[in-house]
Amino acid sequence: MIILCIMATSMLHMPADVGAMDPHRTEAYVAWTLGAGLAFAIVSVVLIWRPPGGRAALAFIIGTGLAMRAIPFITPPLLSTDVYRYVWDGRVQAAGINPYRYVPADPALESLRDPGHGPHAIYPNINRADYAPTIYPPVAQAIFAIASFVAPGMWGMKAVMLGFDLLAMGLTLLTLQACALPLSRIVLYAWNPLVLLEFAGGAHVDALAAGFSAMAILAAIRARPGWAGAALAGAVLCKLLPAAIGPALWRPRTWRMPVVAGAAIILAYAAYAGAGLRVLGFLPGYATEEGLGGAGVLLLRLIPGTVPTWAMPAYGLAGLVLLAALALRATVQPETPRVMVANAVWLTAAAMAVLSPHYPWYLSALAVPATVAPRLSAFWLMIAAPLLYLDPYHEHVVWPALLFLPAVATLAYDLVRHRLPEKPDVRNARGTR
Repeated sequence: MIILCIMATSMLHMPADVGAMDPHRTEAYVAWTLGAGLAFAIVSVVLIWRPPGGRAALAFIIGTGLAMRAIPFITPPLLSTDVYRYVWDGRVQAAGINPYRYVPADPALESLRDPGHGPHAIYPNINRADYAPTIYPPVAQAIFAIASFVAPGMWGMKAVMLGFDLLAMGLTLLTLQACALPLSRIVLYAWNPLVLLEFAGGAHVDALAAGFSAMAILAAIRARPGWAGAALAGAVLCKLLPAAIGPALWRPRTWRMPVVAGAAIILAYAAYAGAGLRVLGFLPGYATEEGLGGAGVLLLRLIPGTVPTWAMPAYGLAGLVLLAALALRATVQPETPRVMVANAVWLTAAAMAVLSPHYPWYLSALAVPATVAPRLSAFWLMIAAPLLYLDPYHEHVVWPALLFLPAVATLAYDLVRHRLPEKPDVRNARGTR
């Protein structure tokens, strides 16, 4: 069922539609994707409660996951053109130019533009080309630059993102083993429709963040704080969202992780310091343009009348208080691997509820930790994420409300249900402190 749904969504693509579909096919895409999510949820519940054993079952899960990735991989981007910006940034760096200095439409980069249209043309498919410098942090830029030498073009960049997706899967498998959990639980990542469509299909930079996040989690539960800090910095320097898991992986009595992470971030930005203050790219403008956190007043917007002027600041303050409380909770709980990863899930889910992003692929930040510590709130966010495609211009409240309001409710349920800390995992006590 999941394979059929993934095939159906991929076949909705037409050669003339690069990063866009007409409303009717977008609705069909969302319907098929939600169908895949429902099938995935049923399979997940069955395999969590009655996990199969043996190498054959594990090989089947991983093999099927690889096969499902092949379907969206061979399809040009459906509902996003972000991958073209990645390729462009790599091309700019290959020409010896700092990617933070110019917008793509700047005359200084005219010689790098390619003619024509269609899925193979890079410059014509860049979004915000005439006013937005790149938004992507330094580690992502370094990977874009490497990809421009090794495998230039859109398909090469898709292969890089797929490689990091598979890296995340392999490291998550090792994390399951370190937590003494059934390896068959890797199905929660390998068959996740959001991961399949947004990493193998959309080739989003979130795949890089997933790979580094999985590395940070594994290093933390193996008591390697320096490596955990370096990997966490790598994740944050690909996309800022993984910063949410930091408090779950850090223990106050050792400062190695935050020191290494901070040093890595400073060094990475120093490599692009030639752009001056422009090294932040379009990040400040993007937060304003997209209105991150604007869905936080969903409940008030659903009530007839004008939203009070104090609603947004109050929501932001409440969100910060929630995140601070969860972060403090994470640092004082037992240092067992399962508790650490569960706190990473809750912190990420809470960050999503606070930011309320407008694009489904942002929710993929939950995929790695939720595989190790499944929580209802995380899986609701990932399975229902395609609803955001029904509101591409952020004009309506109903679709984000259907996603984020149940997410807040399920997050509260998760926190109440799991309010007591887990007992230390005796079987996995060695090497976890």
